[in-house]
Amino acid sequence: MDRVDQLRIFLRIAACGSFAQAADQLDLPRATASLAMQQLERRLGVRLLHRTTRRVVLTLDGEALLERSAAIVADMEDLEQQSRPAAGAISGRLRVDVPSRIARRLIAPALPDFLDRHPRMDIDLGSTDRAIDLVQEGVDCAMRVGPLAPSSLVARPLGAFELVNCASPAYLAKHGTPSGPEALSRHWVIDYQSPTSGRAAPWEWMDGGDARTMHPPSRVSANNAETYIACALAGLGLIQVPAFDVREHLGAGELVEVMQDARPGRMPVNLVYPHRRYLSQRMQAFSHWLEDLLRPHLAAHS
Repeated sequence: MDRVDQLRIFLRIAACGSFAQAADQLDLPRATASLAMQQLERRLGVRLLHRTTRRVVLTLDGEALLERSAAIVADMEDLEQQSRPAAGAISGRLRVDVPSRIARRLIAPALPDFLDRHPRMDIDLGSTDRAIDLVQEGVDCAMRVGPLAPSSLVARPLGAFELVNCASPAYLAKHGTPSGPEALSRHWVIDYQSPTSGRAAPWEWMDGGDARTMHPPSRVSANNAETYIACALAGLGLIQVPAFDVREHLGAGELVEVMQDARPGRMPVNLVYPHRRYLSQRMQAFSHWLEDLLRPHLAAHS
């Protein structure tokens, strides 16, 4: 194993705080990862990691090596890419995470096109509605929908989703159609609970240029977009959802848009990743492809 590979393993162990987790993410036997670190420490003549029964932490020498090794590995990957023929040159594995419904409805059906363009690339497509820790879980990039929480991640804006208010015909036949937000106290809404915080998102609408919120009555909550929409289709209440997500249901008459003059504000869409300086060609290729894929589904001029 060469020195760059040893540094790659060191970086992953530092991010995970675990030999076993790092080895799993790199698809290596744990013994190989452990031997690589022994060889690297012997070669440098310093101890890089403190090993405990629960966690692996960096020594002072390990912390000093961390940033420099990231630069070395990134530079080597760039050199490897530049030395390959132009056609199909981008290669390697990219680990991405996206919201589950976007993964199923948009990305998975279009992924054959991306892999045809880059036959030497592999994609690990994770799908979850919670905000994962990219570094801890060894993910290269993630799509985040909604306002971003403060973090050290780099965010690339992709646009924004237009949101609509809707309900099933059965619900509207039973409870009537709300004329505006002031009527929601006499209706049921389906709460969407954040998979990360567990808190229910308020009902939102734009009043001129100002966002207004309230918490109408609710008997059902969901923390997954698929379930949230399924509850609306079952007639359990009103929902607020990206328009692209229910376009087919609206077209088929399975859902009906209501309160068109009281839509919520647009929901920003970002691609986030840990580092700006060392953006691999794999990441650049995927982010440009994803931006093109999403464009027809985003709000105009977002």
